[in-house]
Amino acid sequence: MHALGVRLGAGLEAGDLVVLTGPLGAGKTTLVRGIGEGLHVRGPVTSPTFVLARTHPSTVGGPPLVHVDAYRLSSALELDDLDIDYPHSVVVVEWGDGLLDGISPSLLRIDIERPTEGGSEDGDEQGEPRTVTMTGTGPRWTDGPPA
Repeated sequence: MHALGVRLGAGLEAGDLVVLTGPLGAGKTTLVRGIGEGLHVRGPVTSPTFVLARTHPSTVGGPPLVHVDAYRLSSALELDDLDIDYPHSVVVVEWGDGLLDGISPSLLRIDIERPTEGGSEDGDEQGEPRTVTMTGTGPRWTDGPPA
């Protein structure tokens, strides 16, 4: 998941909005760590469960990474209260399914499935496969998600 995130992060730009879905332990935060590395942001990138959102500035003059954990949010209004700078940041939202309608004309949705038995919570255990499906909608993703 980390290596996939690094490759994905290298292709993301300011204004990109990414929503991650998957069960606990699927590797969402591990993927975001990799995205942060690909974007060359200051870290460490950790789960923002209790603070809801963390901004990681770029170390190379690129866009910051805003990492949001929407698990405890019940509505899009609560997400709006976080006052996120969507146009100038790469925003990655864990558990944001259904909360991001109308935020951006483009959205990259990443669904992560993991085996139901055993495995690590962070998605980095060798030999534990994940199934990752990326679906881009809107003008930004007309040519598909980054490879």
